[in-house]
Amino acid sequence: MFKNKYLFCFALLVPSALPNLAAAQTDAYPTKPIRIVVPFAPGGSVDLISRLIAPKLSEGIGQTVIVDNRAGASGNIGSEMVARAAPDGHTLLMNTLPFVVNPNIFARVPYHPINDFAPVSIVSSSPSVVTVHPSVPVNTIKDLLALAKSRPGQINYASAGIGTNPHIAGELFNYLGKTSLVAVHFKGGGPGLIAAMSGEVSATFTNIAETSAFVRANKLRGIAVTSLKRSPAFPQMPTVNESGIAGYEFVTWFALLAPAKTPRAVVMHLNEQVKKTLASQDQIKLFADRGLDIVGSTPDAASEHLRKEVERWARVVKERGMRAE
Repeated sequence: MFKNKYLFCFALLVPSALPNLAAAQTDAYPTKPIRIVVPFAPGGSVDLISRLIAPKLSEGIGQTVIVDNRAGASGNIGSEMVARAAPDGHTLLMNTLPFVVNPNIFARVPYHPINDFAPVSIVSSSPSVVTVHPSVPVNTIKDLLALAKSRPGQINYASAGIGTNPHIAGELFNYLGKTSLVAVHFKGGGPGLIAAMSGEVSATFTNIAETSAFVRANKLRGIAVTSLKRSPAFPQMPTVNESGIAGYEFVTWFALLAPAKTPRAVVMHLNEQVKKTLASQDQIKLFADRGLDIVGSTPDAASEHLRKEVERWARVVKERGMRAE
């Protein structure tokens, strides 16, 4: 009887202690600088998103936020680093489509996109821009289709690596447009853009955020955006869908994640700070100027989104027969 009595009292006390425990976890966090690992080279869209939010996030969270580029293996190296990091909220990952695509492309991936991470938020989403080097005699999607079909296997485009956003966007273009543009893989979106601007490759399918400045400077010719609706960043630029490839749509997302087993209180605190960062007027302008749509989802919504993306892109990869050799 006494044993049951004590168990009953303990059961009453534990729930009341949980809020205090959660508060203690967040009161002690963060205790040192926070590192956002970007698993791609500098200059790409994931790098840009991370550097857009880092200064304001640092102000709100009370610690320096460092962007750490750890490129390699289409994002696998940096992603594994975060998956194996201490689950204390001081090492985070910013990633995009390869995060959920790589397990279906590579024979072995050193992380599981669902089991090894605790999503903090889907930070933003955005389309890509189809661009060509100014020397390429192409002004529209129909022009690019005609050129590619007249020279099968001879027109190339820059990819940020196998299974990255530009690669998937380009292969979707090939699939729906019945063309054979050849992917040239670089170590990130930044190196791919440099190759496009130098004329090393003819075309790109890079994110609007990293590409817009070069289009406005006439270093690349933008011919279409990959969303179904035109982008406010380039309102006069048509979509691929309306320009000759019906049904073409490629819009990607950027997720901030912590290692699995990171305390829920820490994840929620990070989520709150990310939302505050994205709600500031200067951040809204920074994102809008670059054609980025602010999302700022909850951790649960981010988890559900990632689960759906794993299933969606597994089907696409299988249909296209995409594999890393």
